[in-house]
Amino acid sequence: MPRNRYMVTLVLITFFVISLLTNVVGPLVPDIINSFHVTLTAAAFLAFSFFIAYAVMSIPAGFLVERLTEKPVMILAFLAGTLGSLSFALFPEYRVAIVSYFVMGAGMAVLQVAINPLLRVSGGEEHYAFYSALAQFVFGAASFLSPRIYSYLVLNLEKPSPDSNPFLRVLVRLTPRALPWASIYWIFAVSTLVMIAVLAMSKFPRVQYTTEESAGSWEMYRSLARKKVVWMYFVAMLAYVGCEQGTADWISKFLSQYHGFDPHTTGAAAVSWFWGLMTAGCLVGMLLLKIFDSRKVLIGASIGALLCLSAALFGSAEVSFVAFPAMGLFASVMWPIVISLALNSVAEHHGSFAGILGTGMGLGGAIVPVIIGRIGDHVGLRNGMTFLYLTYGIILSIGFWAKPLISNATIDLRKTTVQPAL
Repeated sequence: MPRNRYMVTLVLITFFVISLLTNVVGPLVPDIINSFHVTLTAAAFLAFSFFIAYAVMSIPAGFLVERLTEKPVMILAFLAGTLGSLSFALFPEYRVAIVSYFVMGAGMAVLQVAINPLLRVSGGEEHYAFYSALAQFVFGAASFLSPRIYSYLVLNLEKPSPDSNPFLRVLVRLTPRALPWASIYWIFAVSTLVMIAVLAMSKFPRVQYTTEESAGSWEMYRSLARKKVVWMYFVAMLAYVGCEQGTADWISKFLSQYHGFDPHTTGAAAVSWFWGLMTAGCLVGMLLLKIFDSRKVLIGASIGALLCLSAALFGSAEVSFVAFPAMGLFASVMWPIVISLALNSVAEHHGSFAGILGTGMGLGGAIVPVIIGRIGDHVGLRNGMTFLYLTYGIILSIGFWAKPLISNATIDLRKTTVQPAL
């Protein structure tokens, strides 16, 4: 089948838009608390609404895509993103935000399921590993840019200048003066509308699903549910996304509350660098996984993350500002290692298992930030964030108990020979 570079590009852009919408919650937390006068727990419920949609939709999305095919499902998913973004942009209230975040999360969950098989077919199976890595890089780049877009909008809309560009002048009219941060949802609404138009005009290739990509049957899910290792990795994926979102969602608020950093500038920059270093760390992780067993890499990364967590929570302002983003560097290798160990630990029904893991990921992103917020409301955010010791500790434990059927291939440096000089 001929390769389709246009479709590959479209999938990569889709990854970018998904990340743009998904990872902006962290920088917004201080504004949400101040603007709506809510508790830490209530602020965390926005992330809960978004990620619980991932948990709810991960398995049904597979059946939906197989029944309706990729194009209509992706258009419906982006339509959900548009409705969610637009509803909050027009009515920026806390209760509206809860519903709109759930709708957006459901749409992004369906997109995640649809685009990976599409990327394999469009780019070619022989290039799938490369394009998957490129897609993760694009996803990370959007996570890095999203807080900076938020910062740019807030700084320019808080005190609008008569010399502002037409783009900012339009946003000034559309956004309540007291809520400049809500302007980013107009950006999301326009982005998803553009994607709907592009998708509608695009011709999609026919996708034949592999065993790993197929949603499977309910009997397969019941079979997997009887296996202890499946539940262990379900908890592992819950813990991993809990680490990721539980860190990113509270960085800006922590730096503001304990060190007095401006959440619109320094706080947003810290969140941006957390995602940026997570993206850059993937390159380092790829090298390490060619040299060491993945379980050893996971143990080292987990210990590094735990040390950075301690420095971030209990160090000085300067140390905390550096340590929080550094956690992203260590977390960067965790997801690919945990997901590969999980899928390599069962002999069959990988597509169904991936759906179960997706549900765990959604629950992790939903409940861990809420637990941190709940503890924080009672005994302080610093104490609330110590809950991350548990989630990172669970990731650390995987390096000791994981017994994959197939281990990652490494280069045996001892077998490297040096040619004698002539």
